[in-house]
Amino acid sequence: MTTPDQRAPLSREPLPVTGAWRAGDAVGQRRFVRVATTSRFQLEGGSALRDVDIAFETWGRLDDQRANAVLVCHALTGDSHASGRAGVGHPTAGWWDGLIGPGRALDTDRYFMVCANVLGGCQGTTGPAALEPQTGEPYGSRFPVVSIRDMVRAQAELADRLGIGAWLSVVGGSMGGMQVLEWAVMFPDRVRSIVPIATVAAATAQQIGYSMVQRSAIELDPKWRGGDYYGAEPGDGPARGLANARALAQITYRSDEVFGERFGRNVVDGLDQFRLWQRFDVEGYLDYHGAKLVRRFDANTYLVICKAMDLHDVGRGRGGVATALGRIRCPAHTMSITTDALYYPYQQELIRDELRSRGLPVEHTVIDSPHGHDAFLLETEQIGGPLTKFLAAVV
Repeated sequence: MTTPDQRAPLSREPLPVTGAWRAGDAVGQRRFVRVATTSRFQLEGGSALRDVDIAFETWGRLDDQRANAVLVCHALTGDSHASGRAGVGHPTAGWWDGLIGPGRALDTDRYFMVCANVLGGCQGTTGPAALEPQTGEPYGSRFPVVSIRDMVRAQAELADRLGIGAWLSVVGGSMGGMQVLEWAVMFPDRVRSIVPIATVAAATAQQIGYSMVQRSAIELDPKWRGGDYYGAEPGDGPARGLANARALAQITYRSDEVFGERFGRNVVDGLDQFRLWQRFDVEGYLDYHGAKLVRRFDANTYLVICKAMDLHDVGRGRGGVATALGRIRCPAHTMSITTDALYYPYQQELIRDELRSRGLPVEHTVIDSPHGHDAFLLETEQIGGPLTKFLAAVV
């Protein structure tokens, strides 16, 4: 019998120990601010950080009234590079490039767009791969648990530095949508409208279950080394664990229809003789995306951000979800995806209905797509039209 070690390798060349951006790497379009230099950045879970760096990018120009700023919030494996080409400092093109730019829904001739890598991230904002000020070594296993609320408070610090008192809108999908909701609950006076897409007010048991299995895939990789792997040589990091976590996530992001049409029962390795680890086409696809993520992401960051998503509950400590959503005072445009099997449409409908019950103006768009949860990244035309109309009406 073959063993897992006899599986096809993720890559012909040794994969990096971490795909995190590190000090000294090409900056690209990133800009940076440092906060918590004279006092600690207190985290919701009880820990604290000092000298927190926030990496961000901007597009467009802030008007004289500082009233045209729009914050875009990224999802689990996103970063500040929401728009723009791949190039030096940015291994992939902007993850929402079809929506951000001149004449697009998030029109940079009209709006000042901002996107920041979240706290705990690995593309310039302080996270597990960053150097701990006290030791000069990567945080690794010493990096604390952060929450979506912590991410939002870091973004509020950035807004202060940019001189933005209130956002014209806060927009995002998936984990980005969690940040959108927390912005409107935590800082109702600093948000004039919100667009939460394919998200949820509180993580469900199923979503937490998916996350647990993904996190376990990393934890069980012996090369993870309890989170302290940054000194290992290329090829000796937790690549397989992170790739397996990504594979499970990728399955939840797409629909059965898309997988069936694209791969069917086609095989990579011939079936002339059955072997335990010979692959179907879909397995080769998942291995490819796993290796791709390893080159631009960090295993510890994956753990930290997944945990933040598990902890997401706008009602925690606020009397429940309904009471928390009652703090929101601005117009909203919620969006659902017909085939989303990770953040089901009813979950966005619950947000819509709760806000409407409070008398708020709430629009709702149903994105009709076979692409599952990933449609919030792919269906830019279906998102762009309603988004353009909604933002134009914000006063």
